[in-house]
Amino acid sequence: MLVTINVAVYNSSMAVPTRNRRAEILDAAARLFAARGFHGVSIEDIGSAVGFSGPALYRHFAGKEALLTEMLLDISGRLHEQGARLATEATGPEQALDALLRGHIAFALAHPELIRVHERELDAVPEAARRQIRRLQRLYVEEWVTVLSDLHPGCAPPRLRAATHAVFGLLNSTPRSAGELGPEAMAALLHAMARAALLMITN
Repeated sequence: MLVTINVAVYNSSMAVPTRNRRAEILDAAARLFAARGFHGVSIEDIGSAVGFSGPALYRHFAGKEALLTEMLLDISGRLHEQGARLATEATGPEQALDALLRGHIAFALAHPELIRVHERELDAVPEAARRQIRRLQRLYVEEWVTVLSDLHPGCAPPRLRAATHAVFGLLNSTPRSAGELGPEAMAALLHAMARAALLMITN
């Protein structure tokens, strides 16, 4: 079955109506952090990437740490909100699973740099914010577990949760796996592999 996924859906469905300067700074910082690491990027580097002096960034963010914190809180919150909406709007558990897969794949293909930054730099976020990020991520996982519980009645939640995390590893491989295939082909491949894995879960 060929699955067509609009890789721009993540941005179009959850972005603010008008791009603002803060969003431009966050986008530029994500690209730089992914390429050089959090500690390898200066405020001046980020400012240069958006066309003004580094010190001018302090009108928008208290510093690099605050910028990274907002970046990871934002993405965690948006994924959770999207997951809850997609699961609620679906007409059945299989439709909900397909919607969750399409939404996450669209994000993973559109923003591999955010995946890389999260993998590498979460420890640079202050502890209180890091706990909040992890809470949002747990809530997002539970949206998937709820859908999988409907598909696999009687299957223990820890097993469904482990399967969800394993599939996230596949979907979040885009910083390494995407490249040779075009976006649509890669989206279809990820969808087929992840869907097959989640539908074959046994008690």
